[in-house]
Parts: sequence; structure tokens; C-alpha cells
Amino acid sequence: MLEQRVVTALVLLAVLVSILFFLPAAGAVAAFALIATLAAWEWSRLLLASRQGRVLFPLWILACCGLCLLYPQLQLLLCALAAVFWLLVPVWLARRWPLPHGVMGYLIGTVVLLPAWIAMTHLHDAGPWVLLAALALVWAADIAAYFVGRALGRHKLAPAISPGKTWEGAAGAVIGGLVYVFLLRQYAGLSIPVNLFMLALGTMLLIAVSIVGDLFESMIKRQAGVKDSSQLLPGHGGILDRIDSLTSTLPMLVVISSFWQQT
Repeated sequence: MLEQRVVTALVLLAVLVSILFFLPAAGAVAAFALIATLAAWEWSRLLLASRQGRVLFPLWILACCGLCLLYPQLQLLLCALAAVFWLLVPVWLARRWPLPHGVMGYLIGTVVLLPAWIAMTHLHDAGPWVLLAALALVWAADIAAYFVGRALGRHKLAPAISPGKTWEGAAGAVIGGLVYVFLLRQYAGLSIPVNLFMLALGTMLLIAVSIVGDLFESMIKRQAGVKDSSQLLPGHGGILDRIDSLTSTLPMLVVISSFWQQT
């Protein structure tokens, strides 16, 4: 199993680097749309959809991607909608409401997946290194949460949803994310036009919503009675299992960066 996970991780890394740095812009947009479409297929499985639903929902997401390309003014609006949604999800987690099936379930899936695709294309347009830096923020937080949680974790964060997560791990994620961002600002040469206080505040918000995104997908999988969203990625589960934190973090980052640029 470990060997399988390592091989899959290396393949995923090679694919990501190829998308970010070697594909033309249109190719990257198409690749991100393929990721969103596969994630939509997994979402329909979590909704226990019929075979027809598992075909139509991915096609719906793909059509929405095309619509956003035709009407780019929709993109920031949809990212803002997603940001509001993720800020409200903690209430959903606390109440442990079931994910609605049918039309409402698909609409929620659209709010989860479409803005994530928009955010990936938007950040990639700003530069491949910008998107990679955004992805690495979530990875740094996850790694810090894992090691701090294993070493110091005592108090469960959401035992009914994800028993392995602890408040200590969440604190480690915040610290790891802050260290990463400050190092990025200091040494990577990326332009971050805000003072340290606002940078820290924005980073903590992003880490918080990344944890929320992770917990939200965990809750949905638990409600659906599955361990992984699919088996598309051997040893790693499905696409949603790999991008759950990104679906919440990337749209929020686009909204925050847009706000910073206007102030």
C-alpha cells in the first residue's frame, strides 16, 4: 500500500508540474476542467445518484465552466458566493445536517466545484508559481497538522466527523501556514501588497476554511457510508479526497486577493 501511494503521488506531482509549467493557458484551463468534471462524477456517487445522474452532473459542471469562460464577469461573483458558503459550513458541521439529494445536492456540489475551477484558472493566469504557492500553503498546513496532531493531539476537533483530527493539529496547521507564508513573502519574491497583520489574518482565515473543507467532505463521505470518494487514484482514494481543502481555500484566496487589490 505504501509503495502504491508513493508511486501515485509521484505521478500526480509530474502531472501537476506538466499542467502548471508546460501546457499552454488553454490546455491548463482544460486540465482543470477535467479535474472538476471527475470530481463532479465522484460527488454524484456520494449523492447515491442514478447512472443518469452520474453522467449528467459532470456534464453540467463542464457546461458551467464553458459559461464562465464566455461570461468572465460571473467568475468573481461565484467565488464570492463560495466564500460565503464556506463561512457558513461550520454551522452545517455543528448540526451535522445530511447532504440533500436531488437538485439541492447538485446545486451544493456546483458551489463546491465550479468556484474551485474558477480559482485555479484565475490563479494560474496570475502565474504558474502563484497557483503552486497557493497549493503549497494547503499542503504545508496539512503536513504541520499531521505531525503536530500525532505528537501533541489530545483534544478532538470533530470526533463524530473525523476522529483523527485534533485542536492541537489545527493549531499546528495555522502555525505551519503562517511560517510558510512569511517565508514566502521574505524569500520567494512574490508580491504580497499587505502589511504583516493583514497577511497573518488572511492566512489564518485560509487555513481555517481549508480545515472546514476537509471536514465537510469527511462528513459527506460518512453520510454516504464510504471511506473514499472513489478509487481513481490508487492508494489515495479519489479526486475529491485530494482537493477537499482546496475547494474551500482557493475561491476564498481569490476573493481576499481581489479585496486587497482594490484597497
